[in-house]
Amino acid sequence: MRTILLYVATALAEIVGCYLPYLWLKQDRSVWLLVPAAISLALFAWLLTLHETAAGRVYAAYGGVYIGVAIAWLWAVDGIRPTAWDVAGVAVCLAGMGLIAFQPR
Repeated sequence: MRTILLYVATALAEIVGCYLPYLWLKQDRSVWLLVPAAISLALFAWLLTLHETAAGRVYAAYGGVYIGVAIAWLWAVDGIRPTAWDVAGVAVCLAGMGLIAFQPR
């Protein structure tokens, strides 16, 4: 459970760090959004170091969780309900993530 929560926190930090500059660039929001964006991206990088396996394996498994969190963000923040294809894609990615992250050691 700790591993999954850490991956989700890592994904949220990256998404927030990228979403805030998006708001500034595409929706004419304040340039000051870049400050919390930079902090969020620094948090993202730090969170990646807390995973207990090799960096390459962390990055590979993280990708699956990131996709799931991004689709949840689509629904929660953008207000766009995921399609069945979105859900199926997330399921495939999370299955791959599980194979990578939880393999026997």
